[in-house]
Amino acid sequence: MKKKTGISVVFAGLLAVMANSALAGTLADVKEQKFLTCGVNTGLSGFSSPDASGKWSGLDVDICRAVAAATLGDASKVKYIPLTAKERFTALQSGEIDLLSRNTTWTLTRDASLGLNFAGVSYYDGQGFMVKKSLGVGSAKELDGASVCIQAGTTTELNLADYFRLHGMKYQPVVFDTSDGTAKGFDSGRCDVLTSDQSQLYALRLRLTHPDKVQVLPEVISKEPLGPLVRQGDDQWFNIVKWSLFAMINAEELGVSSANVDSLKKSKNPSIRRLLGLEGPQGKGLGLDDDWAYQVIKQVGNYGEVFDLNLGKGSPLKIERGLNALWNEGGIQYAPPVR
Repeated sequence: MKKKTGISVVFAGLLAVMANSALAGTLADVKEQKFLTCGVNTGLSGFSSPDASGKWSGLDVDICRAVAAATLGDASKVKYIPLTAKERFTALQSGEIDLLSRNTTWTLTRDASLGLNFAGVSYYDGQGFMVKKSLGVGSAKELDGASVCIQAGTTTELNLADYFRLHGMKYQPVVFDTSDGTAKGFDSGRCDVLTSDQSQLYALRLRLTHPDKVQVLPEVISKEPLGPLVRQGDDQWFNIVKWSLFAMINAEELGVSSANVDSLKKSKNPSIRRLLGLEGPQGKGLGLDDDWAYQVIKQVGNYGEVFDLNLGKGSPLKIERGLNALWNEGGIQYAPPVR
């Protein structure tokens, strides 16, 4: 009996190795097909949403564009695959997409059980609650007995259950497959409360019939570090996605933007010169051209530019940087050095 179990374990291990081997070489695949296949949200303002002409924009979309710029030298070479929360992990595991950049929370279970790797944190979020002002509620602790609109397949379902149990309150979940469906359910009166990541609450509020008649309650009940994911078993691709994000964060810290990156090629600052591939590690270790980070910054921008354009002062959402400010400006956004 023990022998059979051992054989089964070895066989399972071989299958895992074979599966990983079959899925290795994503960079080569992307170069061969000449575009990146990127899984995104079906439509969430500020993170990933298409306009009337079908052009996608948002923070998550810009992560896709950054990886395309680093690997193909062209940020426009991305095929966007809109995915629901339920579909996203299967799409990446099966190889339907090369990269998942879809407001996904980094958790132990997802990191350790799905055969996937998180490649950094692109946005530090936290779960909150939105209610109609007519409800007369000023705190989440006053929501005992409320009906709550929520999206299926998300960490918010689990956080919601934890919060109400912790405070000895009851609630009635009203579940939808998409964030858009959740917003419509809340708008039509299917529930008293909508709960989601706070950034999503501000984005979803813009879709409501009367956005001025709702409010976001002050409580933040969870940590929601959001970031892009890749399949396990392809370390080169993992490093490329990770460092595409890190290049954007380092660029903001060093004051390198899409507007000044060309002139800064003449900089004598060794950190800037390493970032732009003029000296130091360049692109060899990643299997990329030496100007990979230059292409990211020139075509997509640094982290601060991308944040302001999609979520911050340059966007309809007007979200403060908060935790997403750089580590040396009061936030916790941080990237390892390029050297």
